[in-house]
Formats: sequence, C-alpha cells, structure tokens
Amino acid sequence: MHFDLLISGGTVVDGTGAPGRRADVGINGKEIAALDDLSEATATRVIDATGLTVTPGFIDVHAHSDGALLADGQHANGIRQGITTEIIAPDGLTLAPLSVENYRMYRWYLSGILGLPPENLDMSSIAAARSNYHHKTSCNVATFAGHGPVRLEAVGFEDVPLTGSALDRAKGVLSDALEQGACGFATGLSYYPQSYSTTDEMVELCKVAAEFDRPLSIHLRNHNVDRAPTGGGVEEAIEIGKQSGVKVHLEHYRTQPGSEGDLEAILAPVDRAKSEGVDITLETYPYPVGSSFPQSFFPGWVHEGGPEKLLERLSDRSLRPQIVEEMSRVLYGRPAGNVWSWIGPEGDESLAGMLFDDLAASRESSVPDLVCDLMVESNLACGFRGAPPHSTRVWRQIEEDVMELLARPDYMIGSDAIPVGQQPHPRAYGCFPRVVGRLRRRYRYLLEQVVQRVTQNPAERFGLDRRGVLKPGNFADIVVFDADRINDRSSFEDPAVFPEGIPHVVVNGQVAVDHERLTGVLAGEAVP
Repeated sequence: MHFDLLISGGTVVDGTGAPGRRADVGINGKEIAALDDLSEATATRVIDATGLTVTPGFIDVHAHSDGALLADGQHANGIRQGITTEIIAPDGLTLAPLSVENYRMYRWYLSGILGLPPENLDMSSIAAARSNYHHKTSCNVATFAGHGPVRLEAVGFEDVPLTGSALDRAKGVLSDALEQGACGFATGLSYYPQSYSTTDEMVELCKVAAEFDRPLSIHLRNHNVDRAPTGGGVEEAIEIGKQSGVKVHLEHYRTQPGSEGDLEAILAPVDRAKSEGVDITLETYPYPVGSSFPQSFFPGWVHEGGPEKLLERLSDRSLRPQIVEEMSRVLYGRPAGNVWSWIGPEGDESLAGMLFDDLAASRESSVPDLVCDLMVESNLACGFRGAPPHSTRVWRQIEEDVMELLARPDYMIGSDAIPVGQQPHPRAYGCFPRVVGRLRRRYRYLLEQVVQRVTQNPAERFGLDRRGVLKPGNFADIVVFDADRINDRSSFEDPAVFPEGIPHVVVNGQVAVDHERLTGVLAGEAVP
C-alpha cells in the first residue's frame, strides 16, 4: 500500500472525544485514505510523529482575517497555531457581498479592524468573495453572510428601518449569500450599520437563515438598546431564536473583569432557553480583555452616511462636545484604559502600544477627544485592544472560567483575532495553543475533550463537511504537536511571536508547516 503522505507513529486523537490511540494516517490527494497500523506501507513523504499527538486541524469560528488573508495568503499567525480552517465575517463586519462602490466605502470604514486589503477585488457576491481565497491561502476559509453588507446593499449606510421592499431586497441578498456557500448569518449589534436594526428586522432576516438551516452568529446588542424589547443582550438573541427558528451561536460569551468567577449568571438564561427548545452554541477565547476598532465608541448618528460623513463629524469642533458627551453613555464601554494596537499609514505609527490615557495626558486632552483626533489623523485606519487587568488573580480566574466553559459540550473557540497592526492582541498568534497547551495542562482537562471542542464541534455547527474528525474519506486537515510542549509565546508586550510545539500542519493533504517552518504551500480552499 502506497500513500502520498504518511504520518506514522503518533497518538491519534480523532476529534470525536475518544481517547488517543496509536495509529498511522495515510493520505492520498486531499483525503485521509487509511487510519490504522500502516507500518508495512510506503509513502512519497513520511512524517515521523513518534511521541507526538495527531489531531484534526483546529477550526477558528471567529476570525477577523478577511483582509489579512487577502493581503498575505500565507497567514503565518494562524497556520502556525494549527488553525486549518478560519471562519471569517463574524459580527457582520466583512467585505462581501458588496457593489464596487460599497466595497471601497466599507473597506475604508472597516480598515481599523480588517486592515487595507486590495482595493480592486470583486466582492459583489459570496461566490466572488470565495474565489478570492480559494487556493490562495494556507488555510481553508469559510465565511458568514454579514449583516453589514446585507444592510448596505438594501438601504445604504442610513438609519432607516428595513421594511417593505427594502426588507425584501435584504432577504434576497442574504438568500443569495447562503445559496452560494455562506456558513451562517452574522451580526454585531455594537457596530454599524448593523445596530440600526430592530429585533423585528433580525427575526425576519433570520427566518431566511433558518430556511437554509444555517445559524445566526451574534455579537450581543449594546447600542440602540431601545430597538430591542428585551433591552438587547442575550435575551434579544434568545428571542430572535424563538421567533425565527434559527439556530443561535453566541460570540465570545464569557466572563470578564468584574464578573470573573460568576459563570452561573451568564449561563442561566442560556440554559433556560435551551430547555425551552432554542438551539444554542457558544464560543469563548482565553484572554481577559478584547480588541476592536474605535467606531464601537460612537453613537449611531455619528456613523450615518458612512466613513466620509463620520470623518466630517469627528473633525467638526462644534459637534465635538456632543460626541464626547454621548461617548460616555455608550454601553460598550468608555474608551479609557485601552491601548492603540494599530495606527495606519496616514497616522503616526509610533503611537501604537500607548495607553489612551497616557497619550491623552501628553496632549493635554480628554481620552474621548483623543480617540476622535486619532481617528481623523489616521483617516479611520486605527485599532485598539484592552489593557490586561493588574490583578493576576482576576486574570487567572477568567482563564479558569474559560476552561470550565469549554467543558460544556456546546462551546468552542473563536479567537476573535485581528491580525493587523504594530501591537495586535496576542490572541492573533497564540489563542489555540494557549487553550490546547498551557491552560489544558494547568487545569488538567482531558486532551481529547479540548480537541473535540476545537474540531468536531465547529465542523458540525457550521456545516464544514468531512472536516473536524480524522477518519478515512475526510479531508486531510491535520495538526501534529507535542502535547507536553505545545504553548503560546505571544504576549501583550510582544504579541507577534509564534507558538512552540507544533512541528507539522497539513491542509487538504499538503504540508503547510514543516518542522515549525512555513512551506509556502497555499492549499486552502473556500469551504464548505
């Protein structure tokens, strides 16, 4: 028996939750051909996995890599973690399906979170967008249909209700996107134009997703909470699921500084809704703070009309007092206490890494004024991350919470990676080895359980056929790692550092990482 690639001598943890077993993996073309004792077989290439663990490739269900993958398909920060499939367009923040004019406009608006991908791409449909990734990236790429583009194509960047013919247009855009392979419908109700929506609008759009049996991936509302009878939050997501019949996936649903250790409070409404028949899954990431772009600090009227109007308002000194006053009332959080992760090419890149408060003090400015000024100076191309808590106890408790959440069968990992900027959040380089390595060992969770959460769980939830489990006939997306050594090395002060203990990564039967070195192979496909 001859194989194109043979991974021999390893302990196979197949992704189903079953304990590891000694087996060899034979691969022909893109698929696993055999999983057994293959000691008598020959192969064109053999990877000796003696003493190592062999698992399905990790699946990241929440990655803001839409632009980064288009700019550099090698995508070292992801593939070096063992991520063989990334699901892009979470929060509804994405670049397709959009007309040429809307693509250029929204590309500019989202530059603080997605960077600046090529300006001349065809993003007019999900099919066109998928072609921009297919065989042009090291990892597989799945995409949500994003609420932002759906709304832009229906009514533009305006705070108007989706009703009548406008709602019909939006439903048509969403239906086409799902028909063309989007793995779900995503929204972020802290972002725009998504937050112009009402719960009723979300219900109507989610009825379309339900018809395709695709889930809603939702960043919970904390802008325009008056547009939700429940006041937003998890109760709105649950109500959308009840009324539309859509499967609900809660993005980055975890504790944070101030709620650390109180898992009962966040899980009670979820478990109540599940007992009432709402189909809910959830994701988390293993860090105490997050990352985003400054648009999330502004009320809805500041965004209306898109990035050109946004810049005009931020530059208008007569409007500044009103903007600053309203920023203090946005539930997403006041800007103080954050760190600039990226200042784009039109701004002063040396400011990246500075705490908002320190930079504001040096300019004799308030923090909200500073945020407005930096957005103008950088032409909106700037991003931020949280500063981690001073208390190690708080940080450790949140990590313990994350692992306890992952013990539930309805959880998975979404890195929420934003792989752009001079000082990105370390999750872009270390999220998965932090969970599979450092935290699994610290809190003594079973390896097979943790692997199941980052492989089979997401594959089944998002319809990634023949991925997420190692078995003959499935695609050969595989990670080979040292279970005792796998570890993240990226940190808040030095984030762009690759992990250790992951010598080999295979995507669709092709070796993408070989002895911890990139091969340059771009075997990733648009999936499912």
